[in-house]
Formats: sequence, structure tokens, C-alpha cells
Amino acid sequence: MVVKKSGSSKFIIAMGSFVAVVLILGVLYQTGSLSTQDDLEMMGIIPEQTIPEQTAKQPALQVPEGPVAEIPQPSTESEVATTAEAEPKASPQPQPSAPSLPSLDTSDNLIRNLVLSENSPANLATWLELEDLIRRSASYIDGLARGSILGKIFPLSAPEGKFTTHQQGDVIWLNAGNYERYDSTVAVLMSLDMQKMAEMFHRTRPLLESAFAELGYKPEQMSGIILQTIGHILAAPVIVEPLQLTRESVSYKFVRPDLEALMPLHKQLLRAGPENTRRLQQQAKALREALLNP
Repeated sequence: MVVKKSGSSKFIIAMGSFVAVVLILGVLYQTGSLSTQDDLEMMGIIPEQTIPEQTAKQPALQVPEGPVAEIPQPSTESEVATTAEAEPKASPQPQPSAPSLPSLDTSDNLIRNLVLSENSPANLATWLELEDLIRRSASYIDGLARGSILGKIFPLSAPEGKFTTHQQGDVIWLNAGNYERYDSTVAVLMSLDMQKMAEMFHRTRPLLESAFAELGYKPEQMSGIILQTIGHILAAPVIVEPLQLTRESVSYKFVRPDLEALMPLHKQLLRAGPENTRRLQQQAKALREALLNP
């Protein structure tokens, strides 16, 4: 058995969910720092799909197409109160108003304070050192909803080691050991409480809506895009058998046409392995449940 390493390939995995909301969506991967066009095509990622950071700040001239859905607002105390006669009570105390939100331009510290705690993994704090978190999240989620991976929006933790294959005669196989390269990043994402992430989404929702509006979307389209992204994660195939590859020039492709035809997001999940994919789908399902049942 000959083990081959692709030194030119360096994959970066991420899972978005609003890192503010990219971290809320805690099930998404990205790829970056690949050195050649062939390597990018191997993952099904085309560099021209990347949305430059400044583009997210420019209002669109017309509303782009996008899925429409509703993520319900949390119910207030008055809405959930029963209509039955209640026992006489003392005059209700005034409820404290929700803290005011900063502007979109100055919201990074709020997001860091909401996501991070003293027990947060070190990698999570590193990811949140980026600036313009909410705008980045909006652009990243928008791409993921279309199955694309915007590799420069959130350059996160690189998997350990190099992408490797092994060969039996003329047959090339993806090494199962590659899956472990993503374990530490997936562990960080699994540490996120999806119920708390959903609560943070509602707390900062006006800011995220503003960021999507700069991309040209209406609020109901933002909800549709978020739910469609989660749906893509849940629909990703879980392949437990070995994955056969073919190599053209310096790039690898899946031998199975149905796998090679997958969207880039699903291809990246395949390379993270079946167990990591299941774990991420578990988080995606928990997030969807928390968002739709506030």
C-alpha cells in the first residue's frame, strides 16, 4: 500500500452559526488556502464565488431572489398568559426593557460577549477575533444557502496534518484518517448550546436583518436563507464505505458521478467523515428546533 500526501492542499473547516450567526448555524464547513485552481475545483469551490468583504456593505440595487420563510419571534409574557381568571395579585412590577443594540459597525464586542464565556474553547475566541462579524455572517450564510463555500469570509482553524490518500494498484482511496483532522474543530462547534445560540439570534436579529438588507434581502428572505442553509446540512449524504478517487493532473475527484455532482458544501462534509457529519447534523437539527420553537 502506498500512501500519498497532497502537500498543496490545505483545507479549512468551519461551521457557521452566526459566529454570531454563523456559529449559530454551527454545522457548516469552509475551505481555504488551497494553492491551485485544480485544488479548488477538486473541492467544487470556485474562487470567483467568494464575496469580497466590502461587497457585503454595499446596498443592492434590486432585491435578489431568495427563499422566503418565517422564523417566529419569541412570545412575550402577555402572549402566553392564560385567559382564565387569575388570582388577585399585587400590581405588576415594571419589566426591564431589553438592552439597546449597538450599531452594525460597532457590534463586534457585543457578539463576542454573547458567544464567549470563561469556559469557551480557545479556538472559538480566535475565530471571533475577526472584525465585522455580523456582515461576514450574512455573506457566509447567503453563500451556504446556495451550496457555495465563501472561503475568505471566515478563515478559521486548519485541520491538522495533510490531506492523504492510499493506492491499491490503480485504485486511489481517500484515507479514513483524514476525518480525524476535523475532530477538534467539530468538537468546538459541538460545545455550543444551540438553544442559547437561538436566543442570541433573536437578541441580535435587527442587526442581522440590517446586514442582509445591505445584500438586498428582505427580513423574510433572511429567515428563508438561514433555514435553507440548515436544510442543506441535514440533507448531506452520510457515506460510511471507503471513498474512491480519481486524479486528473494535480486534482482529485470522486469516482462516483453522484458524489462528484454534489454541491461544494456536501463535498466538504464528505471529507470530514460520516461521524463528524452526523454530529454536525445533530447540531443543525437542534438549532432548527430552537429557532422554530422559541
